[in-house]
Amino acid sequence: MPEQSNDYRVVVFGAGGVGKSSLVLRFVKGTFRDTYIPTIEDTYRQVISCDKSVCTLQITDTTGSHQFPAMQRLSISKGHAFILVFSVTSKQSLEELRPIYQQIVQIKGSVESIPIMLVGNKCDETQREVETQLDTGAWGWDGGTPPGAVDARPGPRVLCSVAAVQPPPG
Repeated sequence: MPEQSNDYRVVVFGAGGVGKSSLVLRFVKGTFRDTYIPTIEDTYRQVISCDKSVCTLQITDTTGSHQFPAMQRLSISKGHAFILVFSVTSKQSLEELRPIYQQIVQIKGSVESIPIMLVGNKCDETQREVETQLDTGAWGWDGGTPPGAVDARPGPRVLCSVAAVQPPPG
């Protein structure tokens, strides 16, 4: 039986249409939505077991729009872990993550103890614009976790990628 309960805020960022909501819904509800519905902000709760404790992940699915910079800063300041999602079919969606990552570094200070995962979604698509070997060092990536490629469609990869963002104990 787990010994303690912890709540962690996981914030999901990325450009509009990269599949943030699809990834979150696939992880939380096990469903896949293939229609695009723009998100302003949605929050989901998922209880998971990590080590010898129960963790409640509060997953915030953010807007892909840049119209709400104050909401973005607030999400970063409250977040314990971050998932930065881009589409492997769009180099632009990867480049849009650079200022978000830099803002996380600016607000949080050192990112050495903050889990940040860079995730390439839509790997089921045949027309890829983004190479699987990403040179994230070019824009100061120091997230620690190497970039991963996932697909929100049914399969185990999305579960593994989201679970890998569990914050360190303490």
